[in-house]
Amino acid sequence: MKTAIIILGPPGAGKGTQARLLSETLNFAHVSTGDILRTAIKNGTELGWRAKTFLEAGLLVPDELVDAIVCERLRQKDCGKGFILDGYPRTFAQADTLHEVLDQDDILTLVIGIRIPDEVLIARLGSRWICPNCNRTFSKLLSSGKLKGLCDKCSVELIHRADDAVEVITERLKIYHEQTESLVRYYQERGIYVPINGDQLPAKIFYAIRGVLEERKERMASALAEKAK
Repeated sequence: MKTAIIILGPPGAGKGTQARLLSETLNFAHVSTGDILRTAIKNGTELGWRAKTFLEAGLLVPDELVDAIVCERLRQKDCGKGFILDGYPRTFAQADTLHEVLDQDDILTLVIGIRIPDEVLIARLGSRWICPNCNRTFSKLLSSGKLKGLCDKCSVELIHRADDAVEVITERLKIYHEQTESLVRYYQERGIYVPINGDQLPAKIFYAIRGVLEERKERMASALAEKAK
């Protein structure tokens, strides 16, 4: 069955890392809103051009435009088996639009909420280094990439982003708690939300997500078999 995995969590929770690991393991498309917007703008599509006008003005891209860009991306061939959504949806309006599509196509949907205390996130992001080429992240405390000063994959020099400063991180977390976190209740009411402890090594988070996914698939298969009797 075609599967959609939505990953929710605050900045620095490791959403991108888990989406990448799941994409590589399951052969699902990794659908990142940021990557989609950048690609649409780079390719000069009509939707990309419209998004660019908002971004250059320092404004948020409207829900209806983000919805259109994401839905266009989900129709591409590499999403045929399944996909992982990273950074979308972020509002109730986006969530409603997405689930009209998912429900219509009878797609198995699972929402993973990576939960982690703010103080841990602030410390983590303050020590985060990023590859400007492939966007992989490294910790100066844990990752071999930072020990060499280069990305393990690209051999490109790692950078420390300005928006990982403590003041900026604190404001980003405030916005997350005020806006995006309210989606948790939305998905809890739909019975598809599963919280995962994010204050552990990425490999343990990954295996926890895999376990949840396998359990949901088995439950769905049993329900379908029972329905067919």
